[in-house]
Amino acid sequence: MQIKRNHVLRPFFVLGLCLLLASQVFAQETIRIEISGVGARQIPVAVAGFSGETSVKQKLSAIIKADLARSGMFRIIDTTDVLDQDAVVNHADWRSKGAEALAVGSVKSAVNGRYEVRYSLHDLAKKQPVSSLSLGSSEKALRLSAHKIADDIYEKLTGIKGIFSTRIAYITKAGREYRLEVADADGENRQVALRSNEPIISPSWSPDGTKVAYVSFEAKKPVVYVQNLVTKQRTVVANYKGSNSAPSWSPDGSRLAVALSRDGLTQVYIVNADGKELRRLTKTNSINTEPQFSPDGQWIYFTSDRSGSPQIYRSSISGDSAQRVTFSGGYNISPRVSPDGRHLAYISRRGGQFQLYLLDLANNQEQRLSDTSKDESPSFSPNGKYIMYATEKGRRGTLSVVSVDGLIKQNISVQAGDIREPSWGPFMK
Repeated sequence: MQIKRNHVLRPFFVLGLCLLLASQVFAQETIRIEISGVGARQIPVAVAGFSGETSVKQKLSAIIKADLARSGMFRIIDTTDVLDQDAVVNHADWRSKGAEALAVGSVKSAVNGRYEVRYSLHDLAKKQPVSSLSLGSSEKALRLSAHKIADDIYEKLTGIKGIFSTRIAYITKAGREYRLEVADADGENRQVALRSNEPIISPSWSPDGTKVAYVSFEAKKPVVYVQNLVTKQRTVVANYKGSNSAPSWSPDGSRLAVALSRDGLTQVYIVNADGKELRRLTKTNSINTEPQFSPDGQWIYFTSDRSGSPQIYRSSISGDSAQRVTFSGGYNISPRVSPDGRHLAYISRRGGQFQLYLLDLANNQEQRLSDTSKDESPSFSPNGKYIMYATEKGRRGTLSVVSVDGLIKQNISVQAGDIREPSWGPFMK
């Protein structure tokens, strides 16, 4: 199989990927989000200032408005009014301003440095509240409270679970130091999970959001680790002869699918999350890599060159004969299955460009979702409505987010460097 290297960071070959990563100049700076496009219909929403929020560092109403605007699903009605959750709402007045819904709330100091955050959402046409929340929070966690309120507004007005309180993981590099970082979905509240002088690649969230699997080259070869984000404890999951790469979690979090070259050509294996009970899944004279579990845990999707060029296949968890999934285009890699199992996101090379595509697995209809040319590493949001992926703009690595209908797009960048390898975390309980 011949693979061209004109695309920066080709995930099909881990070693080549890391050499390319090592040649890039990354930097650690404030993340910037640019939004373009809107949904087919934007819901007009007003978010009043929360009473008491000026006494804390986190202005909750501003965070909520930014979340809703970033989704592309809402048109924010400007207002300078401050209303708490028990305020009498003049429904006609707010409707005359163009709003269909109104969020109001308060932040009050409680005991031991904690705060009570309360909020209500009003349906202005029905002239009644449709939701309310009361959240206890430390000052440090007030931003999370705002994200949870934005999630509630999103769900109540669209019927779809919100993803603003979820987290993302990605790779950066500052000088000679590689970093695995995790952050809120809006790029704020960043934390460094791992620092290394050697490349780190392929982060993958556990289903419960407490761990991240990844590949580190700190041992001068690719080794798969699982790290607990709370305790920082690490477990070696795969450290065999040759390359150990591309970890992805089973839906129940008990196992990982990995790509290993221990027996020659890279093949797909399944291993327990503690590194025990390794089992080989694919057994062919071809390269099989980038495995991904289906949401029901019954299938493994993976990339293989068995047809002469990289294409996406799927095999049952028992390792029965594989079925080819992608047929359009001569080079399709990096499969990611949507949370509902209905769609497949992947990177396809066509006309010399590597772009993000979405395939409907029921009718085999595909759609190109990106307009960039060096895309890689797609990752679905946990509600299945958005896809985050890495790309390149102005010779710098950036992250982009696109809705599955292609209408809403965001670009996530740092001012003077690259960010790569995104992984969108699960819903948190």
